[in-house]
Amino acid sequence: MTTQFDSAYHAPVLVEEILALFAGASRALDCTLGGGGHSAAFLDAGMDVTGIDRDRSAIAEASRRLAPAIADGRFRTISGNYADVDTLIAPTAVFDAILLDLGVSSHQIDEPSRGFSFREGAPLGGSMEHDGRSAADFLNEADDTELAAAFRDYGDEPKARRLADEVVRRRERRPFAVSDDFVGAIRAVLGARSGPGDFARLFQAVRIAVNDELTGLERALPALRDRLAPQGVLAVIAYHSGEDRLVKLAFREWSASCICPPRQPVCTCRGRPLGTLLTRKPITASDREVAHNVRARSAHLRAFRRDA
Repeated sequence: MTTQFDSAYHAPVLVEEILALFAGASRALDCTLGGGGHSAAFLDAGMDVTGIDRDRSAIAEASRRLAPAIADGRFRTISGNYADVDTLIAPTAVFDAILLDLGVSSHQIDEPSRGFSFREGAPLGGSMEHDGRSAADFLNEADDTELAAAFRDYGDEPKARRLADEVVRRRERRPFAVSDDFVGAIRAVLGARSGPGDFARLFQAVRIAVNDELTGLERALPALRDRLAPQGVLAVIAYHSGEDRLVKLAFREWSASCICPPRQPVCTCRGRPLGTLLTRKPITASDREVAHNVRARSAHLRAFRRDA
């Protein structure tokens, strides 16, 4: 485990493991720049780096931190959503190494005004973009079906329908504005024994819905695969089971020689693998890294290498 790329803004996870996967790379695309920790590691390893982030404060922090590399022409930033990579980056640009570190940064969680936490009195924000749709907007405006789907699909909540009904009932009396409002709804449905684990899970579900994260990831994966140079590696760190499932299935399909239905007598698909799955099982953080950075405990790293 290395900590030399940590900052007060964010501590990047699985740095050594990612550098091992990217060994020999010269051009890297960091699709979730955050505070620039992973990009700093790539630059230190001799790579030329392009960083993307939809959070302008992350762009500002990384630009400040990595200013010497900007001056040397080795680092550049792009403001936008990685899911729009084909409109953000020139069509001919390809990379030896591409990283997606999903979820949120330590800074976003720790900054009360951003509204990513369930701390008492925190605003219901949660938008990756400062002026984007907020958690309060979602809880106050989404219909009961959309609310229930988010709680069920993104929060694995068995009582999703009841929680959606409770949110609708409460917002008719008073709009949701701060974390306490949603915590109160969760407690009313899950009972007095519900606690931080439940709050974290359901606040995360709302954040995923607000930022359209799973849909964006599903759209981005094939676009990023096609931006790999021959023998280039795409690595993804997921913190949510839905994210990890999308990545696992995509990498598995790309690594298969045939993706036709099992009972189909004649192959009509591409008939060859697009590359090699580098991680049969996800790579996880060591006990030592988790002790240093508790947010690394749920990180699952998977990687795919494109064939020539």
